[in-house]
Amino acid sequence: MAVDKLAEVEIERMLAEIRERMRPLERQLNELRGERDLLLTELRRRERKSHMESRASLKATMREGGLPTVAELVAGSDGGSLDDFTFNLKTGGEVRLGFPGARAQSLGFTDGKQVAQARDLAEAARLYAAGWELGSPGRPGVRVHFPGTRQEKLVEASDVFARPR
Repeated sequence: MAVDKLAEVEIERMLAEIRERMRPLERQLNELRGERDLLLTELRRRERKSHMESRASLKATMREGGLPTVAELVAGSDGGSLDDFTFNLKTGGEVRLGFPGARAQSLGFTDGKQVAQARDLAEAARLYAAGWELGSPGRPGVRVHFPGTRQEKLVEASDVFARPR
């Protein structure tokens, strides 16, 4: 059918017929979208609940002493990678050690004048055994950042917990 040969009235009539045929389909599509949105909302609710429960469980484990702090991990280890562990603040939030954007996690140590970065637990244990403390001169603690962000902070070593991956 060549639409360029049709009269304007005929085109408008055909459009009205098509719109009429589309109405039940649009109604059905709206119903399906409503059902889909209901199910997606339920999935998000369950994910939030699961996340909250796992975070509460993690915090309870920390309070009970089931996880070592970073200071305890460094003092009690003789080797291994920092990436073998997941680190969490005492609030339950996951963090990475060191500077945002760094390829590898690290721990900063100071002897009061100098600073050194330990990229693994063997180096951290060596510095700790030599009397170096976590942090930088005049600023004790552990530098952490939140995964996927540039947000960083310095926290006490007793507020960062390690759990094996």
